[in-house]
Amino acid sequence: MFLPIADANPLEHVRHAYVTWALLALNLFVFLALQHGAFGAVSEAGTLAFGTIPAVVTGEAVLPEGYARIPAPFSLVTYMFLHGGWLHLIGNMTFLFVFGDNVEDALGHVRFLAFYLLCGALAASAHVLANPASEAPLVGASGAVAGVIAAYLVLHPNIRLWALVLMKIPLRVPAYWAIGAWFTLQIWQILVSQDQDTAWWAHVGGFVAGALLVTVMRRPGVALLDTDPSGVPSRQAPRKNEP
Repeated sequence: MFLPIADANPLEHVRHAYVTWALLALNLFVFLALQHGAFGAVSEAGTLAFGTIPAVVTGEAVLPEGYARIPAPFSLVTYMFLHGGWLHLIGNMTFLFVFGDNVEDALGHVRFLAFYLLCGALAASAHVLANPASEAPLVGASGAVAGVIAAYLVLHPNIRLWALVLMKIPLRVPAYWAIGAWFTLQIWQILVSQDQDTAWWAHVGGFVAGALLVTVMRRPGVALLDTDPSGVPSRQAPRKNEP
């Protein structure tokens, strides 16, 4: 397991990653002000109403009376702004903080927002397909963030990252090594793990979605599989500030 700390990968097309920062702020706001209800216990009603419950999405079950606030398919989007605790939130937001700005740079602001939401929705759909009868709510930005991680890998596989390996050892490693190890862990957990609390299929679904979507949603002229490991943009194009 690794936790990214930082990369040395300057922005080339946008001055600031506004959407990434907005997503970070929105997730924190929902967690503090709405989901926890003024720092209280995690709201069960909110989790049931806005989390993705596969059996409800597939029509095999219904929510208790008074809990249904949105059509079930809408939960494929709303679930990604809820989190199960501080560690869950901090882990997802750290990955988004490190990788999101460069993916937003490659796609543009508007397309990055669409990309993020699509990855999250497709991740939840993969979870529903793998567990159609489950009545456990799916919450968290992990699926959408997995799409961002995959896009970063497709764009900048050789950029070196600072990461905490095993959550305690700081190492500077290529992106393809760190992200490849993370994805391998997700596959391994699907094959052997009995842990039902983590939606491994959502991680894999979001990752595959991100790897495919970035190839068609990136800005014209943005290269894939950048071979420059220095973090300096490989193309000496003028800096742009457009969505």
